[in-house]
Amino acid sequence: MNTPNEVDFVNNQRYLTGWLGKKRPLSAVEISGLSFNMVKIIVKVVLEVGFGQVCQKEDVRKYIQRGKKLCEKQFSILSNTLTKDGLASPASWVSEVTNSTTPPYSDKLMLNHIVILISAAIGYYGAAISVSQRRDLSIEYTRLMAEVGLYAEDGAELLIKHGWLEQPPLAEDRETLSKK
Repeated sequence: MNTPNEVDFVNNQRYLTGWLGKKRPLSAVEISGLSFNMVKIIVKVVLEVGFGQVCQKEDVRKYIQRGKKLCEKQFSILSNTLTKDGLASPASWVSEVTNSTTPPYSDKLMLNHIVILISAAIGYYGAAISVSQRRDLSIEYTRLMAEVGLYAEDGAELLIKHGWLEQPPLAEDRETLSKK
């Protein structure tokens, strides 16, 4: 982006458009949200490639590979948004993953790590929505969050299936305590 020479003010609601008609160019803040989420996706794909090579349990491996495909799809969607404005996308680091098939971590740790990253991804999409003023971006992020949310739920179910989901500390159940 070029540095602006002067301050511009929004003078009509077309600035907010994005569903129909001509879309305005992306703002610096919107580009930042797109780029940050794309880098986050790249990091997750690299982990999924590496973890997928070393996973011992077949169901965990399939789940991780499914996540990789979901990330690649979502990266493509975000990348297309930048491309339409003539902007470049961050580069992938998948080629940096070694060819090792020796697991450095347990399947439990790898799956927990992936599920935690998925949960964080929902928050990062939410942060991008909060600064996006183009309606089409907000809808796209909402759709991506829904896809990630369903995938996260499947990960939690897999953790429960294997007995790997640790319950975080909970608030006291005052209703139960009062009945004792």
